[in-house]
Amino acid sequence: MKYYSSFHLLLSLLLLINATASSQSIINTLPGFHGTLPFKLETGYIGVGEEDEVQLFYYFIESENDPQTDPLILWLTGGPGCSGFSGLVYEIGPLAFDVEAFDGSFPSFITNPYSWTKVANIIFIDSPVGTGFSYATTSQAYNTSDTKSVEHNYLFLRKWLSNHPEFVKNHLYIAGDSYGGKIVPMVALEIAKGNEARIEPRILIQGYIVGNSRTDPNKDENEKLPYAHRMALVSDEYFELAKRNCNGEYVSPDPDNIGCLYALQLVNECTSRVDEAHILEPKCKFMSPRPSVSRSPQLFLEDDPVDLLSLSKQEKPWCRNYNYVSSYVWANNETVQEALQIRQGTISDWKRCNRSLSYEQDVLSVSKHHQLLSDKGFQALAYSGDHDMIVPYMSTLKWIRDLNLTLDEDWRPWTVDGQVAGYTMKYKNNQAELTFATVKGAGHTAPEYKPKQCLAMIKRWLSLYPL
Repeated sequence: MKYYSSFHLLLSLLLLINATASSQSIINTLPGFHGTLPFKLETGYIGVGEEDEVQLFYYFIESENDPQTDPLILWLTGGPGCSGFSGLVYEIGPLAFDVEAFDGSFPSFITNPYSWTKVANIIFIDSPVGTGFSYATTSQAYNTSDTKSVEHNYLFLRKWLSNHPEFVKNHLYIAGDSYGGKIVPMVALEIAKGNEARIEPRILIQGYIVGNSRTDPNKDENEKLPYAHRMALVSDEYFELAKRNCNGEYVSPDPDNIGCLYALQLVNECTSRVDEAHILEPKCKFMSPRPSVSRSPQLFLEDDPVDLLSLSKQEKPWCRNYNYVSSYVWANNETVQEALQIRQGTISDWKRCNRSLSYEQDVLSVSKHHQLLSDKGFQALAYSGDHDMIVPYMSTLKWIRDLNLTLDEDWRPWTVDGQVAGYTMKYKNNQAELTFATVKGAGHTAPEYKPKQCLAMIKRWLSLYPL
């Protein structure tokens, strides 16, 4: 009898451990949405790390077209530290908050007719650990980095596919924007290496997608001044003065170079009050300050719901950051967390973007990752909202040109409903193809600003049609 009790105690512990390592739930209804969800939503946790000490939360939405044959996309939101939920409701998912009706009380949802789930199955992951609803079982496990994040994302995907064998045969694409776009090629390359080493399950990765992505912080930042000049934010005279005195180094100039410092001061006076995420939109007083050039900038905006909600409608100018308040109110609601099957006590304060991560940016540049993926024959789409000054389209074009690929199609417009939606070029390297596209009028997270055009873009690219 004692043996029997001990056995069942051990069995219970094993089941508990297994449940903690991996769990998944089908969600049919959500607070804020009237009726049954018109798509299949699954949420869950996947344990990664040596002892599954990191628990990565995810939202998975099946394609609204044909889940069995449509591609699978792993979406990595930027930051680092911005939740996959942000990508889901503000960029490419089938739900969006009704921001027009939101008055500070509990928000409601509307459907997004331009969701990328019209053409693909999508996993939105809260990565790295400490992002969204992802958590760690030890304090030390919260210390993470570019390298660890890639390792965890790769292990997450392998485990997720093992738990969902029906998607193992779907073509896979790794996608993300902003800082997530820096992690994307690293994860894609890790998958390619795993396939070469015959690690199971074999993942049918076809390529990757990056939007206004960080590639090399110094080079990306250095393109801001030429971009500002091209967009008529800086005069010809100031630009020429900076070029002449700074020798092309605008981010970390020689502190003894008085001529360069003076030119950059003039430039800063022209651009400091411009919203870098979209140069035509208001720069609100509660946006994050311009990051110091002495450290790598964090690619997210300051969105403090307390400051936003304290303003009256008369005092409050329109600001895109106000749209983000809904997510704080919704995701921190106890009923919502029960509906999403969030493990009780693991997250005390959900943030759209966690600015207090213990995160080391230990990979400076991912240019070599793009090169290696191209050499291995993978397909790539690099798109840029052309009104973004956080990572200007010029910086994306610069790293693409550094790959020394063969130009297959020169600069031309691409259209949606007969109207120019942006401009595109295509490069080739043996079997590999890299498509570059601007999204006309879009900001840093292009689908947030131009959802219809971005859906048309991704639908054509995934179908191997010209943009």
